[in-house]
Amino acid sequence: MIARRIAAAILLCLFAVGMQGCQTTTSAGAVGAERKQLLLVSSEQLDEMAVQSYSKLKTDAAAQGALNTDNAMLQRVRAIAARLAPQTRVFRSDAPGWHWEVNVINSKELNAYCLPGGKIMFYSGLIQTLSLSDDEIAVVMGHEISHALREHSREQVSRAIAAQTAIDVGAAMLGLGEVSSDIAAIAYKSLIATRFSRTDESEADRIGLELMARAGYDPRAGVRLWQKMGKATSTGGMPEFLSTHPTDSSRVQQIEALLPAVMPLYTAARRGG
Repeated sequence: MIARRIAAAILLCLFAVGMQGCQTTTSAGAVGAERKQLLLVSSEQLDEMAVQSYSKLKTDAAAQGALNTDNAMLQRVRAIAARLAPQTRVFRSDAPGWHWEVNVINSKELNAYCLPGGKIMFYSGLIQTLSLSDDEIAVVMGHEISHALREHSREQVSRAIAAQTAIDVGAAMLGLGEVSSDIAAIAYKSLIATRFSRTDESEADRIGLELMARAGYDPRAGVRLWQKMGKATSTGGMPEFLSTHPTDSSRVQQIEALLPAVMPLYTAARRGG
């Protein structure tokens, strides 16, 4: 009964805060990626944090002798980014003007990301272990750029602020102590944050597929990429409803469903249209 009262208080507070901060960061594009977002902090604040974090990451990697050690791979990744970045104008007009930066860390880790403002980092292990083609690299990069376009990091920070505010206010309203607030925080993370994380990943897949198609990279490579990723990371498989990310099979299904919308964009790009 207490848990229900906590949940009700949280939802009421989140609704009140959300009415003040809901907006959208991107246009829908051909893939229909459109959703209102809770954004309680400014882009400038997140961009500043991203610049600082990215700078430290590069400094640490350079100190370890792991930054941009393979020039051929670096130039390959940067060339792909140079084709993708101009296509971001479809989703937001300011994005092509971001201070884009692309670097590669020599590591066996299967990882890549794009911080707010267009700061891209690839790990060599992702490319080498999976033997990625340029089209497959474009799938990954388009996906990561899409997180930045949709400002998912900003949204996550805003959700955390709203959640903490709701927990504090809800606990005060109900006369609950610190232990009850902890329960509410766990409930929020389990019931709300996980679902939103899967939504973020799905959005990034959708937008990324359109970005790569418009840049002249074959979106059908998305199927091959996630099949490779599934084989490389298979551990018996956690049920999707307990994961923060869609399963590889779900991603493949979504890509296949979107191909009719994005293949004409790819064909036009290849023809120079």
